[in-house]
Amino acid sequence: MKLLWLVLLSFFIMGCEDMIELEKQSYVIAVGIDETEQEGIFLFTFQIANPEVGSIASSVGSEQEASETVTIRGTDIMTATTTANAFVTKQIALDQTRVIIASESLARSDQFIRIIQSAGRTPQIRRSVQLIISQEDAATFIKNNQPTLEQRPHKYYQYMLTRAKETGIIPDADLHRFFQITEGDADLFLAMYATTNTDPKIDRGSEDNFYAGQIPKSGGNPTQFMGSAVFKEGIMIDRLTGEETRIANILDKTMEMSELLTTYPDPLAPKYRVAADYIQSQEPIIDIQYDAERNHATINVLVQFEIEILAIPSLVNYSQSEADKATLEKSIEDYNEAITKELIKKTQESYRAQPFYWSLYARKHFKDIPAFEQADWNKNIYPNADIHVSYQLKKMQFGNLLDDTNLNEVRD
Repeated sequence: MKLLWLVLLSFFIMGCEDMIELEKQSYVIAVGIDETEQEGIFLFTFQIANPEVGSIASSVGSEQEASETVTIRGTDIMTATTTANAFVTKQIALDQTRVIIASESLARSDQFIRIIQSAGRTPQIRRSVQLIISQEDAATFIKNNQPTLEQRPHKYYQYMLTRAKETGIIPDADLHRFFQITEGDADLFLAMYATTNTDPKIDRGSEDNFYAGQIPKSGGNPTQFMGSAVFKEGIMIDRLTGEETRIANILDKTMEMSELLTTYPDPLAPKYRVAADYIQSQEPIIDIQYDAERNHATINVLVQFEIEILAIPSLVNYSQSEADKATLEKSIEDYNEAITKELIKKTQESYRAQPFYWSLYARKHFKDIPAFEQADWNKNIYPNADIHVSYQLKKMQFGNLLDDTNLNEVRD
């Protein structure tokens, strides 16, 4: 009987044979990838978190660094990781990696798709890792990114990316989505666009009509997340502003979103803008009609949404006048339709492809994949399609404040 118990116990012991204790591992939070002067050789930057900084275990007054950053040359992520283990004290682990950062110069080359493949092959890197394109070298981006309010780097990326997605100014850009869209060869992929370089001289008049680096600000962390990098067939071809990215998110049924914070022009006081919470509880209705003889498509999209007004700096009393309220509602619908029309025009004429994942709804008109590929959604169907997008404001609310301040009474 005792012999039987010993045999059974040995199986449990064998299951823990290759286990590595947590304190013996170095957790990489961010991986940066840059080009070198030698083709096929890249620079890999690993930002390794110090789990004790900011935790209860850290001693009071400790001056430990929140993370360690190392850069090494290599041909792919996994072999570079193995090489880095030669001088990093603990074994490097990639299963907690939050972001992969690639420089814009690399993203615009045909080398990007080659190097990013290794991230998709290894089970050590999760498919939920977010893809960020930095205007500068990825190593410089990681070095210059110095958050002041969050010491732990993994928490910084978690909070920063979540908050930016809530406002819609960056896309959800995980590795799984990248491979899915790139291999599908019928849509555009949007990656997050960020930089630590700032050029606040450009003022476009609204809070989101910028690229990363153009936001007028002073102080704090220089890092800015704004807009998206546009990928076609695995190569970056252009950028979208935060406003254009928001519209792309709205028109894509595969993107998870419910509320976006934004502003609209004030129709009765053009010098001001109205702040609002854009609420989209229903998916957009996408109807694609296809004429096989002409190889032509007609695309009609209806976006139903609600608005909660957060601020009216002009103090126009829209809530107390049905006529003024109707004017504001129509102005918001028209504004959304106008900027959407401009974005669609750009995708049809310049990109000859779209980032809304509409090919999913066109495929049903073809008997099989070869027929869909022969019709050529990118080169023939989408660029020449008749597209109409309309917005329908279902409900407008004005928050807890019914009446705005009357300036005539304040300044009598």
